[in-house]
Amino acid sequence: MSAEGAALRVEMYDTTLRDGSQQVGLDLTVADKVRVALALDALGVDVIEGGWPGSNPKDAEFFARVKELEFRNSTLAAFGATRLPGRYVEDDASLAALLAAETPIVTLVGKSWTLHVDEALRTTRPENVAMVADSIAYMAAAGRRVVFDAEHFFDGYRADRGYALEVLAAAADAGADTLVLCDTNGGTLPDDVARIVADVTGLFGRTGTSVGVHFHNDAACAVANSVVAVGAGSVHVQGAANGYGERCGNADLFSIIASLELKRGYSLLPEGRLAALATTARAIAEVANLPFEARQPYVGSSAFATKAGLHASAIARRPDAYSHVSPAAVGNKAQVLVSELAGRSNVLAKAAELGLDLSADPGLAGRVLDHVKAAEHRGYAFEAADASFELLVRRSAGVLPSWFELEGYRVVVERDGSDDRSEAIVRLRLGAGRVVEVGEGVGPVHALDQALRRALSEMYPELAGIHLVDYKVRILDGRAATSAVTRVMLTSADGDGEWTTVGVSDDIVTASWEALTDGVAYGLLRAGAEPLAEKISEAV
Repeated sequence: MSAEGAALRVEMYDTTLRDGSQQVGLDLTVADKVRVALALDALGVDVIEGGWPGSNPKDAEFFARVKELEFRNSTLAAFGATRLPGRYVEDDASLAALLAAETPIVTLVGKSWTLHVDEALRTTRPENVAMVADSIAYMAAAGRRVVFDAEHFFDGYRADRGYALEVLAAAADAGADTLVLCDTNGGTLPDDVARIVADVTGLFGRTGTSVGVHFHNDAACAVANSVVAVGAGSVHVQGAANGYGERCGNADLFSIIASLELKRGYSLLPEGRLAALATTARAIAEVANLPFEARQPYVGSSAFATKAGLHASAIARRPDAYSHVSPAAVGNKAQVLVSELAGRSNVLAKAAELGLDLSADPGLAGRVLDHVKAAEHRGYAFEAADASFELLVRRSAGVLPSWFELEGYRVVVERDGSDDRSEAIVRLRLGAGRVVEVGEGVGPVHALDQALRRALSEMYPELAGIHLVDYKVRILDGRAATSAVTRVMLTSADGDGEWTTVGVSDDIVTASWEALTDGVAYGLLRAGAEPLAEKISEAV
């Protein structure tokens, strides 16, 4: 790490759960938001902005739920606006909701562009300054660390530098810990960023108030602007996982982290966590139920991929010949698309985590790798489905117990007036015995789950502690219309945690059944349930 990097601390602030969730097509449940927050905490992001508790019931519920969780690396922030014009802070419902969230950090957004003060707020410019100062002082007096997001700052600076800086000065004097310069419209270019950030840090850096930045990607410069801003003195950078956000998105926090750590010598994440960047990015994409961009810098599946031919021999001699950083540094892997070795180390490392040593038997390692590659080719995604990956490795290694065997199932969906009713019949073999059970539910997956539970409950009482918590469907190739391959991600839970399984088929029920039965099998494995063979031998 360089001397400069060691001396300068850059705080990484994630806004996926607030600003990022404004992306079209991104709709996170409260449970999804909790899972994303835990993934970001495990990665080691400094601050997680959980949402706007005064704006909707979902965010209020999220903050209520996370009070029961213990974060190892991250601090939670709640987001809100400054008080309304002509209102006392004590009477402002939005500020009251922020205090009720009980987060150590409160982020307040206020206007810094005269156009927005005059036309959007329709208040006087002195009143806007007072709104900022009053709200920050109120939160600081309540013991909160206050981050001030100066909305449209770069546009405001260009329109009226004096007023934009007056707003920042009022925020700093009122007790703001960090002044964040927001490029809300996303159109500022790197040379302007360098000049403006240097001006602001020169004015406020000596006062002990930190300067941060928040960029949008409308001019395709959000990550570059963030890196340039750090070079100009910013010590706080905001962004979102995978660049999520409205319009063209926020700055991709993962690209910023990788660029600053690997190219500028900063240490932003806990020791060793940079290598978790790629798996975290993919896991969050699965929770968001959005396609993961293969060409995403650093973490995308194609980020270090090269076609065979001209480059192949050079890469064989020097793996870094066509990579700007080591793929392993961010948890990714290089791919020469004709190479049979691509991914072997990842599979062996994951198997070792599961307590399975495949390195001693090259034939076994090869079979596991072949199964993984064939599954991924069909559309399986194991980054957010560790349970399915573990079952695949154990099955390939011949060490996966069997708890039941499927003979067949049938699902009927009926419509009675305005109501739908699903009925499933499941036929299983349990050793020499045969079990047939019927289940009813809200939809075919629920009905299959009920029938499967009834069929197994007597032999496996451990199932009583296992339940479904989430179900997501993705069409992998929309061009195939109704015949497209479908991927189902199903999350199950017991008293000790959650796990996710995946199923893939051109039939949604088949894909769901695969994910469902894998979820049950993994739950029984976790619970230490006796396999079918042992139960039969005991009975004999």
